[in-house]
Amino acid sequence: MAYWIAILRVLTGWWFFHAGITKLIEDGLAYGYGPTYLQGMTGTALGPIPVWMGNNLAWLIEPGVPIFEALIGLALVFGALTRLAAFGGAIFVTLFWVGNAEFTNGLVNGEFMGLLLFVTVMVLAAGRYYGPDAVIERTEFVEQRPRLRYLLGQGGN
Repeated sequence: MAYWIAILRVLTGWWFFHAGITKLIEDGLAYGYGPTYLQGMTGTALGPIPVWMGNNLAWLIEPGVPIFEALIGLALVFGALTRLAAFGGAIFVTLFWVGNAEFTNGLVNGEFMGLLLFVTVMVLAAGRYYGPDAVIERTEFVEQRPRLRYLLGQGGN
């Protein structure tokens, strides 16, 4: 079971790292599709919020999407701060999922499956399996700060 959890974590991380690094290679810190995508979300469940973000936060979204995708992916691949990274990934794919307002194939689509991957990695504290989270959670620093244990997985399992 531990092998499978680690493999799931690494593959989910590679998926997101690849998405982010590809955007960085192709567009640098000017990923213009991010704001454009948000501006097109007029008929979604989130209403005017993403449109406002696309119009007013392009300066943050253009560099932020590829950087955070790459960092989330790296954290998962290496198994460091896995719960935090998986939470960030879940936020990203939730926005992607809601942004797919058509739902031509129903509510269960690729973005939804990505959300399930991130939630699974988060709930299982997958960095504890063949990742440094297992070592980090045994340090004196973390043991003296019980709230950090939840971030790493020990407190929740």
